[in-house]
Amino acid sequence: MMEIEEVNNYVSLPLLSLNHVSLLCRSVWDSMRFYEEVLGFIPIKRPSSFKFNGAWLYNYNIGIHLIENPLIDDFDTIIEPSPINPKDNHISFQCRDVEIVKGRLEDMGMKYVTAVVEDEGNTVDQVFFHDPDGYMIELCNCENIPILPLSPCLFKPRMSSFGRAVFGPAKCGFVENAMMESLSMDMLDISF
Repeated sequence: MMEIEEVNNYVSLPLLSLNHVSLLCRSVWDSMRFYEEVLGFIPIKRPSSFKFNGAWLYNYNIGIHLIENPLIDDFDTIIEPSPINPKDNHISFQCRDVEIVKGRLEDMGMKYVTAVVEDEGNTVDQVFFHDPDGYMIELCNCENIPILPLSPCLFKPRMSSFGRAVFGPAKCGFVENAMMESLSMDMLDISF
């Protein structure tokens, strides 16, 4: 009889950040124009080995990869655009000034929905709208609510692969350590 050993100590993958979001679109050119003009992304070179129509865009340390599929409607039963619902799937981008975003969307004649999140005296303003293919986009000032890890790990300095001190014992995951390091650095910035 084969024994199965239960593993209780999960080790996080060595992830660094979100690299890109890949989206199917009806028209690469319409979607490129939207992501350039509305969100400020810049087209970048994509691998020449790709044999399908698409585009890569980059800004804000994130990539948007567009893949053209003119038959996208054949796979989607919704012909009419869905209502803008903040509780639906969406991509969120941090912004400095939500009022400027709303003004730009109004100038472009784009429909949007706003929402406000409040927590312990902190307020986040959100703006939701659709791209040309119906993907929902959120722009917000989410930095107004602090990111506080729920992990009870005790943090001690150790060296990371980037040659700087990281807080946390080896048993804590990479994510917990990175969050605590970021939180500690933010607290140092605030205290001086």
